[in-house]
Amino acid sequence: MKTNYDTIIIGGGPAGMMAAVASSYYGHKTLMLEKNKKLGKKLSMTGGGRCNVTNNGTLEEILENIPHGGKFLYSTFAQFDNHDIIAFFEDNGTPLKIEDHGRVFPTTDKSQTIISALQAKMVEQGVTIATNSEVLSTTKADDGNFLVKTADTTFTSRKLIVTTGGKSYPSTGSTGYGHDIARHFKLKVTDLKPAESPLTTDFPHKTLQGISLREITLTINNHPITHDLLFTHFGLSGPAALRASTFVTGNGTDDVTLDFLPTVSEDELSDKFEELRDKSVKNVAKLLLQERLAEFLITTAGIDLDAKVKQISVKKLTELFHLMKSFPIKVTGTMSLAKSFVTAGGVDLSEIKPKTLMSKTVENLHFAGEVLDINAHTGGYNITSALATGWVAGIS
Repeated sequence: MKTNYDTIIIGGGPAGMMAAVASSYYGHKTLMLEKNKKLGKKLSMTGGGRCNVTNNGTLEEILENIPHGGKFLYSTFAQFDNHDIIAFFEDNGTPLKIEDHGRVFPTTDKSQTIISALQAKMVEQGVTIATNSEVLSTTKADDGNFLVKTADTTFTSRKLIVTTGGKSYPSTGSTGYGHDIARHFKLKVTDLKPAESPLTTDFPHKTLQGISLREITLTINNHPITHDLLFTHFGLSGPAALRASTFVTGNGTDDVTLDFLPTVSEDELSDKFEELRDKSVKNVAKLLLQERLAEFLITTAGIDLDAKVKQISVKKLTELFHLMKSFPIKVTGTMSLAKSFVTAGGVDLSEIKPKTLMSKTVENLHFAGEVLDINAHTGGYNITSALATGWVAGIS
């Protein structure tokens, strides 16, 4: 393997692979270094293994769902946005489909389809891919070239792109090494925290464990979030919980409620139960909610499951309707950074040129993807940011 390249990319996730595609597209001799046996290890886990590769929303919707760093990405998206991502995959033989909330997936429902498409394009354009190649040190020589040392080789390049990800799920290789590179070159790195994290609760969730709900509204500290929710053995997961993690203080004062029927008012619930007053409360509730959840709420309200609606006091029914519409739940915190989907924090954006993603102080040193201090909601927005910043870093 040759050792001198125009561009070296450290990290074979979505940002790194797209950076390699972009760099080689313009004829640059490009080397991809990845510490794992295969490229895209973390990407293979996304979207439940289906890979929510981007979102079909407008630019405004995309930016609204990137709560930290969205404004910084205006220049990036002006050059390569979510619709360019869709066109890239479809033009390269990877058909996509759009699901609820604008989420875009490969029609195969397999993350490997996206990884294979990126890897095939890299190979087609002559990128040298070196897996099982952990970078041990990165320096810059007096002649301006970067020296990138692995266990058995020192590579050189005029340009270096760091796409090593954050620190979430370190088993996938995201150990924060890119932040070490930034610090070595005297760039600031903001504090690293979990984002898009499942929520831990002290709620007796074993009763509801495994229940998956569509389009409920989770309100945390006056921030309502309508999306899907999953009850787990530790608390809450699913898109609603992950988005809510942004607003968790973790100090025991978080005010959290669940509206299981956000499109139905309490008055409408009252009318429905009155209409079916000769039926058991359990059978009426089952028309609106999953059976296990319905029975749990009825029992919590202190109502006999088999009692007919007409036998129940107005006070007790009102209490049941309130539980359906505003169920209180105590969130104790979020999962650890290692078990969160996204890392909040990273290379300080004040250190980076928005149009090129190059360091303001170190010539030809670029950063892209989650290694930057950018984090977004679930729904394809983080991968959109990674792919778009990868492309821009690659072509710059």
